[in-house]
Amino acid sequence: QVQLVESGGGLVQAGASLRLSCAASADTFSSSKIGWFRQPPGKEREFVAGVKWSGGAAVIADAVKSRFTISRDNAKNTVYLQMNSLKAEDTAVYYCAVGRPKAGGNDHDTRDYAYWGPGTQVTVSS
Repeated sequence: QVQLVESGGGLVQAGASLRLSCAASADTFSSSKIGWFRQPPGKEREFVAGVKWSGGAAVIADAVKSRFTISRDNAKNTVYLQMNSLKAEDTAVYYCAVGRPKAGGNDHDTRDYAYWGPGTQVTVSS
């Protein structure tokens, strides 16, 4: 059974930083792509960042490219989302998701990801 566990969310002031973690078993991440998505209140879920477990360039959404980074720690079977200079508009539930890389796939599309974590709330006060 695939299980993703997100952590690191919380309530912070604008300008602060947070690091989200997504942990899973080695089998879950192996040969997969891992994405971070977020869903602001009353809005659709949107892509934030993604990375392939096997390596290669990360993909970051334009809206957060200058402030967020994604990284992985293969030894800990964990993917991180480092969020700096947080803004009120970053307030959302953040989700970790896992999918299989495929030709013609779209890292930004939620349908490309088969497994999802329960989400972690990030609230940024202005």
